[in-house]
Amino acid sequence: MLLNKTYIRVRYADTDKMQFVYNGKYLEYFEVGRTELLRAIGLPYSSIESLGFQLPVLESFIRYKNPGRYDDLLEVEACVKEIPRPKIHIDYIVRRSQTGEVLAEGYTEHIFMKEDTKKAVRPPQFYIDALLPHMTEVEEK
Repeated sequence: MLLNKTYIRVRYADTDKMQFVYNGKYLEYFEVGRTELLRAIGLPYSSIESLGFQLPVLESFIRYKNPGRYDDLLEVEACVKEIPRPKIHIDYIVRRSQTGEVLAEGYTEHIFMKEDTKKAVRPPQFYIDALLPHMTEVEEK
């Protein structure tokens, strides 16, 4: 299992009229978590793109538990639990770091796509190789 945590401070611009974090912002927080997860294993998005690949979102889901508020320090946990075949599934938990209270949880699913053809492809070997050292158990499918 590959797990990474990153921290984001809620800006005033992230909140709505109720003074809660606007619901759509959580997808941005997921993106930050995903970006930092990949960076932690040596695969920043810029490297993936320089190799001719893109990683579009196919599906996203969020379950809201508690509201985030202005100036909260959020912990965004991103986790990959298995080697992708062919979809990449990333789970997220957003917590208020001061208390550990869960604010939202969800997931995104992605595929690799060739930049030039815009065709879906299986995850490239460089991605699998970067994930393998972090996987304690690889499921055979």
